[in-house]
Amino acid sequence: MVTTYYPAVRGTGGKARYMDIAEAEALMEHAGPSVNLPADKLAGTRTWSRTDALPLSGRRPLVLLSPGFTMPRHTMTALAEDLASRGYVAAAVDHAYESVATKFPGGVLPCSACELPGKIGIGKIALSRGADLSFVLDQLSRNPLVDRHHIAVVGHSMGGSGAATAMRADRRIDAGINMDGAMLPSDPLDRPFLLFGSPDLHVPGNEEYDPSWETVWPRMSGWKRWLTATTGSHYSFTDMTHLLRPADARDIHMTRSYVAAFVDQHLRGIPQRLLTGPSADFPEVGFDHP
Repeated sequence: MVTTYYPAVRGTGGKARYMDIAEAEALMEHAGPSVNLPADKLAGTRTWSRTDALPLSGRRPLVLLSPGFTMPRHTMTALAEDLASRGYVAAAVDHAYESVATKFPGGVLPCSACELPGKIGIGKIALSRGADLSFVLDQLSRNPLVDRHHIAVVGHSMGGSGAATAMRADRRIDAGINMDGAMLPSDPLDRPFLLFGSPDLHVPGNEEYDPSWETVWPRMSGWKRWLTATTGSHYSFTDMTHLLRPADARDIHMTRSYVAAFVDQHLRGIPQRLLTGPSADFPEVGFDHP
């Protein structure tokens, strides 16, 4: 399942809900009692999108979005809407049987793969993610809204791992971002790639520290940056942080700003000062030079 976001003619289409009630119930059941968010409130969360809106004319760069493991594509909504508002086509992808809340016409799919990472590691799952993203690209490249010569892939957690594997396997993808996901020690990336993480996984000494970025970094021969949101957590890059802490939209603003700067620079050729070093606007974002 894929939701596409695109610049549209004002006033066309109908209001889009955040997610279906069955999806919301499944997600909240998975989250458990520690998340005090009623499913009906989650399903009714306001979005800026409209369904079946009339697209503005012209071809536009495409950004594929891949969510974290067990998370549905809807948790990338805030980022997708922002990209569409900047003139991109954004495609949020659900990876079947890897999410607790992916609904097809026959109902919500079970998360059959939910226990697999602990049994087989993330490598095979990340490769499967990459294949999913290439398949979606095959389909969307036929869409008259899409400029198939300017494509990026952005993923969170397992989606970030999948973004890297998709880039390695598919030369159509020009640039990519891994937001707080592991990297596989596979062939080096030779195109622009951004590592954007939290202290949870990517600062030595933390309990969940993952050394994979340090391993891959020297093998990345294209444009590259390693950024750490020093005040962030693993879910700071998705809607979940705002849904759970609605008074604080800082993380969403940060994620939108850096992702937009990256795709503007590498898909549109517009240099971005935000990517050259620390910014007074985002003092919490540090530039790492391993």
